[in-house]
Amino acid sequence: MSSLKTKVAGSSGVLIEQSIVESEYLERSVTIDAYFPAKLSLKMDLLLINDGQDLPKMPFDQILAGLYKSASIKPLLCIGIHCGVARHMEYGTVCQADYEGKGAKAGLYAKFIFEELMPFIENRYGFITFRNKSFAGFSLGGLSALDMVWNHSAEFSKAGVFSGSLWWRRRSYSDGYEDDKDRIMHLQVKKGKFRERLKFFFQCGQLDETADRNSNGIIDSIEDALDLINELKNKGYTDEDIRYLELADGKHDVQSWGRAFPEFLKWGWGK
Repeated sequence: MSSLKTKVAGSSGVLIEQSIVESEYLERSVTIDAYFPAKLSLKMDLLLINDGQDLPKMPFDQILAGLYKSASIKPLLCIGIHCGVARHMEYGTVCQADYEGKGAKAGLYAKFIFEELMPFIENRYGFITFRNKSFAGFSLGGLSALDMVWNHSAEFSKAGVFSGSLWWRRRSYSDGYEDDKDRIMHLQVKKGKFRERLKFFFQCGQLDETADRNSNGIIDSIEDALDLINELKNKGYTDEDIRYLELADGKHDVQSWGRAFPEFLKWGWGK
């Protein structure tokens, strides 16, 4: 079961179609927003975005409209997936929850993506041939997107991680935590294999947080991102596959991610 409503966003000309997807796995109604270019193409890429409820705050449709108007990016269908009240349980890493048990429903969220959302998209927008599919997200949603892409490289080609919760860990700092042994996403990359064709975009802000667990003068969010990039390079990825964007005045907020999003779109879909 699903319901639809369509609207044209302001004067941007970008078409937004909002749908409700009933999820048996998540036991909730999931709102999704589909952003179409004004000039529709029957062949384009698909970009899924976690925390889709935050996109209007950027505002995302105007970001897209500006890039389309300047012919800076190729047309693509963007799907903003609204989070639920159990966000900290649905987002995370499928392989395991963090030390507090957060992310315990990440496996169910993955089932929703592949067995409920993707079939809905293919049914609703079957007139479009998707050349490639990518996944992006913010904070914990960024970790979730990266986890999806890394573990489903046959389905996705790019990951966009904005202020990603890459600190996601198996043990607390007070329980013998070690960087090399306990950061879950880092361990997945370290123990995994090189995935052909994958590309990664990471954004951090120097004002994302103040935490500096090892007192080396680098905030944890930046250090975790740079360490993960090093793990990816150890697997064989190069600077052609990875883009890192650090905003000197970037904070852990929608406004900073909105400023970074055009760079992600031009990096991934620039003409």
